[in-house]
Amino acid sequence: MKNAVYPGSFDPITLGHLNIIRRASRIFDKLYVCVMANSSKQPLFTCEERMDMIRRTVRHFGNVEVDTSDDLLVKHARELDAKVVIKGLRAVSDFDFEFQMALANKIIEPNIETLFMASSGKYTYLSSTVVKEMAKYGADLKEFVPREIIDDILRKINQ
Repeated sequence: MKNAVYPGSFDPITLGHLNIIRRASRIFDKLYVCVMANSSKQPLFTCEERMDMIRRTVRHFGNVEVDTSDDLLVKHARELDAKVVIKGLRAVSDFDFEFQMALANKIIEPNIETLFMASSGKYTYLSSTVVKEMAKYGADLKEFVPREIIDDILRKINQ
């Protein structure tokens, strides 16, 4: 069985994330969407809220499981028996950072590969930061995030 981990902060999950999940779930037997802590970001949603939103969004995928960890990514991937880490790339600037991380991860855990997946063209501009900014100004979020979580975002932004 080939397992993979798709890590991220998912604060909140976007249609771009969902596009990567859909495509990766066709390649691997089991895909773990793993909510990770990012020390450089202050999340809007708690880890539990993010996991709940992702679960509701991916419930129709039979081989996708939502997970979380505050451990080192490759260490957690090893615990899940995942041989691949999925990283979505929107632009060259994403690649610079992710490539450095992939090299460091390879030193720590040589048996885990990083697979870079190019974002679908229509999502290259999309990030969780863009979603939160659009929500603050009352934009229609249907083109940015799964419909299942729009109310969650609006409720949190308006608190």
